[in-house]
Amino acid sequence: MKFSECKKGRTFVIHLEHGDIVHKEIEGFAKKHGIRAASVLALGGADKGSRLIVGPEDGQATPPLPMEYLLEDVHEITGTGTVFPDEEGTPILHMHIASGRGGATITGCIRNGVKVWKTMEIILFELADSSGARVFDPQTGLKLLRP
Repeated sequence: MKFSECKKGRTFVIHLEHGDIVHKEIEGFAKKHGIRAASVLALGGADKGSRLIVGPEDGQATPPLPMEYLLEDVHEITGTGTVFPDEEGTPILHMHIASGRGGATITGCIRNGVKVWKTMEIILFELADSSGARVFDPQTGLKLLRP
């Protein structure tokens, strides 16, 4: 286990609008407001055509080949994630959501593009004095959080 300590920073209440791409909006917001690290909660709707990463095709392959799932209709969502900078200092959101419609739920990462349906509520908690960063790991082929 590796860890670092940080402090509570600012808290933002954000309303995303119909058609917004979630990760682009949150990363842009973080950059504009000088947010280096944050914890994120989301609640709202994902529009049809949204894309989720739902796992690697083969859990042993390096680098992993992601599986993509297309939402073919509107889904209710709840999600949680983190923002940390990459090696160039660019804020990167890593968020997973549970998406439900009727009696079925699919869970996955929003990185490939989740579009807001009507509205999405975001609460962003800044993590001040954080040394965390997403650093490329050649063994996994992923940008991993280094606290």
